[in-house]
Amino acid sequence: MVAVAFVALFAAACRQDMHDAPRYDPLEASTFFANGSSGRTPVANTVARGQMNDDRHLFEGVVDGKPAETFPMPVTADLMARGQERYNVFCAPCHGRTGTGNGMVVQRGFRQPPSYHIDRLRNAPIGYFYDVMTHGFGAMQDYAAQVPVADRWAIAAYIRALQFSQRATIDDVPADRRADLDRPAGAAAAEGARGEAPAAEAPAQEAR
Repeated sequence: MVAVAFVALFAAACRQDMHDAPRYDPLEASTFFANGSSGRTPVANTVARGQMNDDRHLFEGVVDGKPAETFPMPVTADLMARGQERYNVFCAPCHGRTGTGNGMVVQRGFRQPPSYHIDRLRNAPIGYFYDVMTHGFGAMQDYAAQVPVADRWAIAAYIRALQFSQRATIDDVPADRRADLDRPAGAAAAEGARGEAPAAEAPAQEAR
């Protein structure tokens, strides 16, 4: 019996040691270092692995301390298609598919955002839209956690295309695509699915 009790006591002690592991929680005080911290202060200018975001144009939407007027990558048909898809997922519920601010949640009583087609936003630099997606603005939360950097730029490109589309004229349509304007929407969409550049490409190039 004594042996059994000893083994049981020993096992319980080991299990308790597992619960009380010799470690420190983040920011917990310690007597190990002279400054009372449980961790060492990182060396000056230390950058965590994967966090070397030194391209301010790409990661902050800023050039020379001001919102960027240009894109940090080429605006292609693929980028525009990605921007449209991500816009419809994350932005359209509030801003609407055309950017007028009448999305479904607004129709259900949520606060209405301004239309992308007002002069203030039509004239805003493209870096402004990237910054709002990154940090939020007013009632809009930031989307940095949900939308990666490249997708934020893709959405910004699509927003610029939406803005351009509301004031475009026949002269803005490439000559070889003007015939598409008189065709049913379904036919043009089918050709786009087969690999042809979508009609939104022209506004995207203008955005640059």
